[in-house]
Amino acid sequence: MSSPIMDYEGSQWRTEFWQGRDYEDAVERIALTKMLPARGTRLVEVGAGFGRLADLYRGYEQVILLDYARSMLQDAVARLGNDPKFIFVAADLYNLPFADNALDTALTIRVLHHVVNIPAAFAQVARVVHPRGTYITDFANKKHLKAIAKFYLGRANGVNPFSLEPYEFVKLNFDYHPRYISQNLQQVGFQIRDARAVSMFRVGALKRVVPTSLLVSLDSALQHPTARFAIAPSILYRAENLKAGAARVNETLWRCVKCGAEKIVVNGAMMQCGGCGAEFFQRDGIWETRA
Repeated sequence: MSSPIMDYEGSQWRTEFWQGRDYEDAVERIALTKMLPARGTRLVEVGAGFGRLADLYRGYEQVILLDYARSMLQDAVARLGNDPKFIFVAADLYNLPFADNALDTALTIRVLHHVVNIPAAFAQVARVVHPRGTYITDFANKKHLKAIAKFYLGRANGVNPFSLEPYEFVKLNFDYHPRYISQNLQQVGFQIRDARAVSMFRVGALKRVVPTSLLVSLDSALQHPTARFAIAPSILYRAENLKAGAARVNETLWRCVKCGAEKIVVNGAMMQCGGCGAEFFQRDGIWETRA
């Protein structure tokens, strides 16, 4: 049985959600700039949406922006489609359309809080990232400082921020304990190499009275030293794939989401699987690969 997916089809994510969130955008960019390998052959951002972070990936020869929602990718195509290094893919995180070891680097930013099956998602990422490759992810932290304060004040409504089980506070919206994430990364062969605590000052009242530039500077200074305590609302991990094999990108990019074969023939705006004969098409610049 497939896992449920949060579908943002038709969402005005760029024009509505990101209005007034300059602080959050800036501090995430600072953390990613410090954690992301500067150059590589192939990178995928899973859950890329409208391509908010695409400018950070200029050091890669190919950049794949992947999202389940086609409307989000249409926004990305309108903004970035003239640059041939970008590939736009409508796909499912639980069934990525990429060959084993096809990627140097994978990212899931603002994605895990909608992922109900973390082990399955991490297994897919581990499969497509080559040995010694990089995976960067963030997650909504169940053990953040405000949650701890509520717990000790008796206002946590039964939610224990120190327990490992995920907390679904709204349907398909999860907070995760840092140890739960780290354990599941290790289960599929990833080793955490760096961590950053982000958005420490994500408080509406504070953002209204303190200049954004000051909050960003303070956040930037605290990201690395406070990461060990894992009490910020968002935590970023950079992990290395320790699976066996050569540390290089598989020249083959695509994998059939129907049968798993890597015998894919691309002909213009169509690709066909040599294993099962399934066909996939590129429409308006977007590859449609959802099974």
